[in-house]
Amino acid sequence: MNVTQLSVFMENKPGHLQGVLKTLADANINIVTLTIAETSDFGILRMIVNDPDKAKKVLQENRITCSVTDVLAVELDDKPGSLFKAIDTFTKNRLNIEYMYAFTEKRGDKAVMIFRFDNIEAAKKALAQEGISIVKKIDIIGA
Repeated sequence: MNVTQLSVFMENKPGHLQGVLKTLADANINIVTLTIAETSDFGILRMIVNDPDKAKKVLQENRITCSVTDVLAVELDDKPGSLFKAIDTFTKNRLNIEYMYAFTEKRGDKAVMIFRFDNIEAAKKALAQEGISIVKKIDIIGA
């Protein structure tokens, strides 16, 4: 199952991140994990939240530019070589990773990585063939 990620485009200036976070907090939206990619002028805040539809709505109502994207949460053994195995699977299947980041907490003895692909269905098939688990959306954001 795909996980819905929220991406927020914002100026790289003091207070802009705070404004996004306050908007989400005021709407009782919980951020499960996030990453920020930035340039000197702008940044993209990518995050997994407990209610992406509501988050998108409240951000847009507050004139904050955002979008939703499907990503995969991939469960890997928390040991040397596990990430290499996943990346090797993607390379063998000619799958392009647009970006990736680590999930903030472990699932037992497993680590979780978030991946964005140009072909998410092909990535799911390749992972299944290699026996690499995809974490269900409900397991990421909670019930």
